[in-house]
Amino acid sequence: MSLAGTRSIEAAPSMLARLLARQELALLLCLILVIAFFSFTAENFFSVRNITNVLGQASLALTAGIGCAIVFMSGEVDISIGSLLATIALPLIIIMNDTNSLVLGISGALLFGLIIGIVNGYLTAYAGINSLIVTLGTMFIMRGGVYLYTGQRAIPDDAALDSFIALSDGRLFNVIPYSAVIAIVLLAVFAYMMQHRPFGRQIYAVGGNPEVARLAGYDVRRVKFICFIISALLATVAGIILAARVGSAQHTAGLNFEFQVVAATVLGGVSLAGGIGSLTGMALGVLILQFLSNGLRGLGLPTEWQLVITGMIIIAAVAFDEAKRRRAIGG
Repeated sequence: MSLAGTRSIEAAPSMLARLLARQELALLLCLILVIAFFSFTAENFFSVRNITNVLGQASLALTAGIGCAIVFMSGEVDISIGSLLATIALPLIIIMNDTNSLVLGISGALLFGLIIGIVNGYLTAYAGINSLIVTLGTMFIMRGGVYLYTGQRAIPDDAALDSFIALSDGRLFNVIPYSAVIAIVLLAVFAYMMQHRPFGRQIYAVGGNPEVARLAGYDVRRVKFICFIISALLATVAGIILAARVGSAQHTAGLNFEFQVVAATVLGGVSLAGGIGSLTGMALGVLILQFLSNGLRGLGLPTEWQLVITGMIIIAAVAFDEAKRRRAIGG
C-alpha cells in the first residue's frame, strides 16, 4: 500500500465534509428563497396540500437520484434509469395480474432491476466499456423492448390490489404520501452509508482518484460494479411507485426521466468528474427543481419556458462547479 495514497484517503473525509456542508447550506438557502418567492406570487402555493403534493411528485426523482448520485460519485454515469422505470412495470403488472400477489410482482420487478444493474456494472467495471455508452445502449434496448412487447399500448393493472394502489394514493397520517416516506427513508439509509460506512468512503475515493484508491487497497472494479446495482435497484423502486401511480405498464413511462434526475443531481453539487457530492445535496437539488416547476405552473408560465429556465439553472450550476474545481486546483 502506498503511504501517499493512504494519507490522501485518510485526509479526504474531513476536507470533503467541510466542502459538502457549505454546498448544502447554499442549496438550502436557495430552496428557501424559491419557496418564499412563490409563496407571495403563486396562489395556493404555500399550503399543506400543495407542499405534500410536491413531495409526492419529487419522490420518484429523489429515489432514483440516490442511485444516480452514487454512480456519479464513483466516477461513472447511468442514464438508463428512465427506460428501466418503464421496463420493470412489465414483470410487475404481468405477474400481479397472473398471481394476484403484490409480493411476487415486486420480487419479479426487483429481479429484473438487479439483472440490469449487473449488466451495466459488469460491462463498465470489468469489461472496461465507457459507462455512458453502456447505459445509453441499455437505455435504448429497454425502451425499444417495451415498445415491441406492448405494441405501444398500456397494460392495465387488472389485479387492482389495495396495497399496490396505496403506494400511490396512500398518505401517512393522511398528510405525507407513502412514496415520499419511502424516498426519505432510503435517503437516510444511503446518506448514512456514504458518510459513516467504509463502503461510502470507498466510493468517494474511487471517484476522486481510482489509482490512489487502488494503491490504498480498494477494489475499484468491485466498488463501481456495486454502485450500478444500487442505481438499478433504486430506479426499480421508483418504477414500482410510478406503475402504482398510473395503474398500468406504459411504453412512455419514465420518458426523459433520466435527464430530470441528472439535472437535479448536478444542481445538488454532485460533480460529473466523480468524488465530490452528497445525497443531501442531491435531495435539495430535486426539491429546488420540483418547487420551481410547481411555482412556475402556479404562475401560469408555459411548459416551454419552464424547460428553458430549468436548463439555464443547470448550465449555471455546472459552470459554477467547474469554476470551483479550477480554483481548488489552482487552475
